[in-house]
Amino acid sequence: MALLNFKKRDTAVASAPKPLNPQVEAFLEGYSIEVMPRTAEKVESFRDLLPEGTRVYIAHIEGTPIEDMVATAKRLTDEGYPAMPHFPARIIKDRATLKDWIDRYKGEAGVEQALVIAGGVSKPHGEFHSSMQLLETGLFDEAGFKRLHVAGHPEGNRDIDPDGGTATVDEALQWKQRFSQQTDAEMAIATQFAFDADPIIEWADRLKANGITLPVHIGIAGPAKLQTLIKFAIACGVGPSLKVLQKRAMDVSKLLLPYEPTEVVTALAEHKAANPDFNIEHVHFFPLGGIKTNANWAIENGGRAGVPANAS
Repeated sequence: MALLNFKKRDTAVASAPKPLNPQVEAFLEGYSIEVMPRTAEKVESFRDLLPEGTRVYIAHIEGTPIEDMVATAKRLTDEGYPAMPHFPARIIKDRATLKDWIDRYKGEAGVEQALVIAGGVSKPHGEFHSSMQLLETGLFDEAGFKRLHVAGHPEGNRDIDPDGGTATVDEALQWKQRFSQQTDAEMAIATQFAFDADPIIEWADRLKANGITLPVHIGIAGPAKLQTLIKFAIACGVGPSLKVLQKRAMDVSKLLLPYEPTEVVTALAEHKAANPDFNIEHVHFFPLGGIKTNANWAIENGGRAGVPANAS
């Protein structure tokens, strides 16, 4: 009997949830996550995965019909999630197309948020090639959009600055900072993902030093196979922090284990706790290993709050 009791206690301890890191829990409050229409179709109910109110970005990949994008946005809003579709400038043919998209998102799906980006295609489909051109149309303000996010690149972007510098992306963020004073919409910077906290912190501090005060929503790659992450990181132009993955790949004991963003999130959370005015305000997840896997990791680490009422 004593042995049985010991086993029961041992099982209870093994099944107990791991203690939460309060700094990580606070840092994950108001996190967002990204889906595509084809991945959303595989989710039976988002309520089984995400806290109500979690902001969900909808990635618009070249070739995806606008009808599929709007239908995904409507489903999300119907289930209680603020939908933030991508507006990639280079796949939007002209002003009339942009207005049509905005009107359909708002009229059919109740969308009032947008991530406005240049987009990953090399040759524009029409008259737009930058996010700034989309913003300059004034159509988002005319439609009463309440929130506009723009892109940030903590490790630069060679598509924009081929020499590996940051002059062009820095100039664009200065323009967007000025634009934030002209629009009624709340603005923030949503970034590409990176794997090392140090360059992220240095980049965020440099933004503040340069007078860019827009809140930052830092991109974090969710749990995934190492090979998957390396493939996406190379395709997306992730910079020096790619070495974090490459170093891990050289460790045979870790090669077959799934990557989890615990280390980078913990380091950023600790920095935020020690520096409350740190301009990274929220986490945005790229669920490269699947939305369910990412959502479970967030919940296990305390990300239960969804978007707070006063989220920036």
